[in-house]
Amino acid sequence: MEQKTFVKIFTDGAARGNPNGPGGYGTILEYVDMKGQLHVREYSQGYEKTTNNRMELMAAVVGLEKLKRPCRVELYSDSKYLTDAFNLHWVDGWVRRGWKRGKNEPVKNIALWKRLLEAMKPHEVSFIWVKGHDGHPQNERCDELATSAADSDDLIPDDLGE
Repeated sequence: MEQKTFVKIFTDGAARGNPNGPGGYGTILEYVDMKGQLHVREYSQGYEKTTNNRMELMAAVVGLEKLKRPCRVELYSDSKYLTDAFNLHWVDGWVRRGWKRGKNEPVKNIALWKRLLEAMKPHEVSFIWVKGHDGHPQNERCDELATSAADSDDLIPDDLGE
């Protein structure tokens, strides 16, 4: 069996306290190549008029889609919503229940959730919540992305519109 590369993905959605923007999302991929050398790639994009949770989803999607081959992935997020969705099996429940949650409340951003599920398929993904603004090194990486994503002119192509 082929050994999978171990990758860490740090994500952030940056709403700057205002869900109507300006905002952005960003992803840092860290991986070790066959020679044992560490590589870092950053993808950031400014984005307007969306919510922080949606941008966090977009960051996770972009990070996973940038992986060229199956990997073991630790995905760090300061979004409790995103990490709980997987770690508490909400997504399984949503899919089985026709994308309804709670008291039959519809799930938002279904197309984006489906795209994230598709992007996860070839990988072994662990979602790890890092509490915001607690000085934890992983969260500092996520926070760095908040500013760079919101201020980025380096737009990456995507079709994440709903």
